[in-house]
Amino acid sequence: MWLFAAFLLVPLIEIALFIQVGGAIGLWPTLGIVVLTAILGTWLVRTQGAMAMGKLRRSFSDLDDPTEPLAHGAMILVAGALLLTPGFFTDAVGFALLAPPVRHAVFNYLRKRVHVQKFEMGPEKPRRPHQPDVIETEYHEVSQKDQHPKGDSGWTRH
Repeated sequence: MWLFAAFLLVPLIEIALFIQVGGAIGLWPTLGIVVLTAILGTWLVRTQGAMAMGKLRRSFSDLDDPTEPLAHGAMILVAGALLLTPGFFTDAVGFALLAPPVRHAVFNYLRKRVHVQKFEMGPEKPRRPHQPDVIETEYHEVSQKDQHPKGDSGWTRH
């Protein structure tokens, strides 16, 4: 129901704002503002998106929880879509989502309402109770025909 309301209200708000702003400053300045916000928004989305991708890569390489960088990336993507949509209301929401404090506040709001059941990185493996004297590893068998002795390996020399 709320999605239907959004699809109904957002265009009505945009039309009302176009009429008000166009009546106050004229047609060409209004269209100029729309084009300028699209260009500026595209540049901001590109720079903010690159920073978000860097943070996401860093979280993957450090094996940290990537939830927050992923959420920021998604909000930047939504901001880009809103900024490319002609209108003053969507531009305002899009520019707001490009501000890191706003994204952080939205992330904290959503974090309180979304409950993650399971999060795991890497291939899924059966979990065993932690035993300090057990080292888990992967192996493959090498048959005798695969072994080709090539002399001394050098590892046993002193």
